[in-house]
Amino acid sequence: MGVSENLTAVRERINSSAVKAGRNPEDIKLVAVTKTVGLPEIVEAVKAGVTILGENKVKEARDKISNFKFQISNLKVEWHLIGSLQTNKAKTALQLFDLIHSVDSISLAEGINRQAQKLDKRQRVLIEVKLSEEETKQGVSEVELMPLLETVKDMDHLKLEGLMTIPPYFEDPEKARPYFRRLRDLRDEAVQKGFDLPELSMGMSNDFEVAIEEGATMVRIGTAIFGERK
Repeated sequence: MGVSENLTAVRERINSSAVKAGRNPEDIKLVAVTKTVGLPEIVEAVKAGVTILGENKVKEARDKISNFKFQISNLKVEWHLIGSLQTNKAKTALQLFDLIHSVDSISLAEGINRQAQKLDKRQRVLIEVKLSEEETKQGVSEVELMPLLETVKDMDHLKLEGLMTIPPYFEDPEKARPYFRRLRDLRDEAVQKGFDLPELSMGMSNDFEVAIEEGATMVRIGTAIFGERK
């Protein structure tokens, strides 16, 4: 199947998962992950209705975004950074991305805030939380989450919108459920303390239906739309 057909299938799965959980499908945003995906496929996805594109690396995204804007200037899309960000690339990231999903330290938040001030921009951000023991996973620990939220909330040039996590990969998506549930619980605890955190970015191609049942508002899907990475 092509990109358009895959998208239709993914949307149907999002809708049925939302209905199963008693949620409105329109409350769930699809972030089409375009890591290693070529421009023709990205253009096809956008023409088929994708409005949010997610990239993992600043350098790869830079060329892609400029070429994309050259090819499609009449369709409005958002670009999200879903991979980890180094402080020294914050300036470039702020010039490219509408939302950064991966803020995981006070020092990174300060770097983004500083660059956003120079650009006279209020940068939308999510806090990435590490809920597994995997060394390859990024994110702030549960213990450090609240201090980071407090710090970011007071930064004039950051707009804190929610939380993000990446659980370990499981063949059985049900095994990811506790991680998604834990992120939702952490968000709810923060909301009780006065934070406004409407977004939960969680769930990928292999487990997004479970994530939706647990409250995801953004699902990051690449393989199910574009096929296996080359």
